[in-house]
Amino acid sequence: MTADRTDPVVRTPHGAVRGRYERGIAVFRGIPYAAPPFGPRRFRPPVPPEPWDGVRDAGSFGPTAPKPPYSEAFAQFLADPVIPGDDCLNLNVWTPEPAPGARLPVLVWLHGGALTRGSSAVPVYDGSAFARDGIVFVSVNYRLGVEGYGLFPDTPANPGLRDQLAALRWVHEAVRAFGGDPDNVTLCGQSAGAISAGALIAAPQAQGLVRRAVLQSGPPESTERDKVRRMVRRMAARLRIPATAEAFAAVDRALLLRTQAEAGRLSSPVLGGPAFGIVVDGDLVPRDPLQALLDGEAARGVELLMGWTRDEYRLWLVPGGLLERVDRLGPVVLAGAMARCRAGHEVPRGYRTLHPDAGTAETVGQMVTDHLLRVPLHRLADARPGTSYLYEFAWPSRRPALGACHALELGFVFDSGAVPESVMLAGADAPHGLCDEMHAAWVRFAATGDPGWQAWDATHPVRIFDEGGPRIAHGPRDTEIALWAALPRVPQPAPAPDTWARRAELASAVRRLRRSVGARRR
Repeated sequence: MTADRTDPVVRTPHGAVRGRYERGIAVFRGIPYAAPPFGPRRFRPPVPPEPWDGVRDAGSFGPTAPKPPYSEAFAQFLADPVIPGDDCLNLNVWTPEPAPGARLPVLVWLHGGALTRGSSAVPVYDGSAFARDGIVFVSVNYRLGVEGYGLFPDTPANPGLRDQLAALRWVHEAVRAFGGDPDNVTLCGQSAGAISAGALIAAPQAQGLVRRAVLQSGPPESTERDKVRRMVRRMAARLRIPATAEAFAAVDRALLLRTQAEAGRLSSPVLGGPAFGIVVDGDLVPRDPLQALLDGEAARGVELLMGWTRDEYRLWLVPGGLLERVDRLGPVVLAGAMARCRAGHEVPRGYRTLHPDAGTAETVGQMVTDHLLRVPLHRLADARPGTSYLYEFAWPSRRPALGACHALELGFVFDSGAVPESVMLAGADAPHGLCDEMHAAWVRFAATGDPGWQAWDATHPVRIFDEGGPRIAHGPRDTEIALWAALPRVPQPAPAPDTWARRAELASAVRRLRRSVGARRR
């Protein structure tokens, strides 16, 4: 490492970069870890960037991946800056000591956004607090939407996940020059970022690159290939082109984004619908990541910190007034959720018994959250006792009706609750003590593998982060999760003939709800 009087300079595998000192922290932004994924490289796996001569300026965030904007309903809660440019496969580094001998713990951050939105430039993800506390923090941009997760017959699947793997390999090769220890890397993500982290720790090609992983509100999972294909085919039909990478690569980028937004406007964890996701590809993802981890085939010795927010579903339903609509259309939405979760009548009946005062929206929301998130994380923790730690974020937002919703914990993890983009979701006056506690737990885990509470065992300890300060609860979700464990794992019998008319009526009502949601989002 060399430096002049004001700015730190570090040599990466592809050339030297000049960062900035900000409040005693060395910050490097927009460092390319792969070549721009456009032109002949569009929809293809990433390749290394061209080396450069001299010193490249790394004072500003690099371009963000192409993405449609959030709808007006969601934009009031979630920030998503857009930085134009083709060189979107870039990353940022915050380090307290840009010197090769420091050997500090490293935390690599994968942002969320349903694999269609988000970036490392979101102000909530500022890595200063981690660097302040002795962690080399790296945040990554990767391809999104159809560019990163479209499924085509003429190109390898999962290019966005391949981008993340390329970034991890860059970290392994380069982070020592920034003061990091390549043998002490924690991979951390939220929502789609957590799903990605789960897929990577299960991927044979990523073995040895990660020592620990943090999965925030996202389990290891793969998406059904037909679900992703339906999304691509919808787009192809609107564009009047073949559903191939070659045809999509010829489409104007802005038009492609508009078409993607239109084709996916009804997709959500509650309403379902076609969506982009990580698929089993026989290569980077040779089998379902959760099953690979449960079978012990992958990530041996990788320590896990995993959790959820108490009211994940409220971010999916509160914007645009969907919470009230779901309550009003109770039986219809409940039937749709049962079908989506492959649950018989005994599951919602059990939730009603356990929570008799809950409305339909809360019942459906918690059912879907448990099915998609809490059940698989419980299964994973049960398979890895002694090396897994679970948490629940339960502090409610000051914004009306959001509760402890999806993504609310981010400002606490990053100790960035005072930035305006955190206040958008949390409201004003978030408790500083809770920020300190949660952020410190993530720092401890990245440094030592122990966040500061009891590891998962037969008593099911869960750290609850709430208004009164952190506490341990044993098995706080066990009763609900037992409803899913009791389900028979055999195909459901065909419905009796006299139920077909009722099912058709419910399906029609669900379609009307989705059309109403789409009109409201537009």
